[in-house]
Amino acid sequence: MKRGVFLPLLFLTAFSLSGRSFDDLFPNLEPEKRAQAFSGVLTESREKDIALGLAPSGEIGARIAGLVLGDMHPSHLVESLTVLPYIGNKPLELLAIYNAMGKIRDLKGRLYPSFTRKKDVPLFEEAARIESPEKNTAIPDPANSSVLPRSDRMYICLKDVNFGNSYYQADIFTEQYGLLYGLSNFRNLSYGIIPVFKEKKFNAQFYVEPVAEGILVYSAAGAAASDFVSNMVDIPSAIEKRVTVILGWLIDNIAY
Repeated sequence: MKRGVFLPLLFLTAFSLSGRSFDDLFPNLEPEKRAQAFSGVLTESREKDIALGLAPSGEIGARIAGLVLGDMHPSHLVESLTVLPYIGNKPLELLAIYNAMGKIRDLKGRLYPSFTRKKDVPLFEEAARIESPEKNTAIPDPANSSVLPRSDRMYICLKDVNFGNSYYQADIFTEQYGLLYGLSNFRNLSYGIIPVFKEKKFNAQFYVEPVAEGILVYSAAGAAASDFVSNMVDIPSAIEKRVTVILGWLIDNIAY
């Protein structure tokens, strides 16, 4: 391996706790919301005239805003924020988080409370990586990596209980202090014959950073839906249930 390649990889493999605190990222968060983020999951949703209200400060917040809002002009937005305590003050490396983000098959069968069925049901009946947007052949999740890449891209098919086979592009970026995991649909997400979210009209970003108090997980999911669709489908609920299931999957898979 060339020396110029080896040194960045060595740096990324060793990279772990940033030493930043929660308040460094959210210096102006109200005490009540801060307490909720530490005791559970703080969630906020917005419609129309959308801007991020919970995003972390600094460059990472601006980056997430650009990815979620961008040129899509979402009609609906759901944000969430939580901090997971460390177990036994055990440090967490970004590599462990990266490997957790790769376990796509573990999304299968994760439950959410269905108000129409009045019981918990699996949101994703199947979950797998696929070869490419043009080839839907399922491929296995890779073994855990020993090296943290600067970026990674994969394609995913989720058999959604409402939307049927749903296709996403997933991108992972190594940021200065944490990892950013993004999902965007590269085909329409449809309820029966009704396209609820057209191609590239759903974008969810999950940012994970080990901070002094624990593992910080922030997410922002935006979607653009027409007024016609919004009158037929509960768009905030559709976004929130998928974000909640993916967030739970990510949290459970982080080896902390």
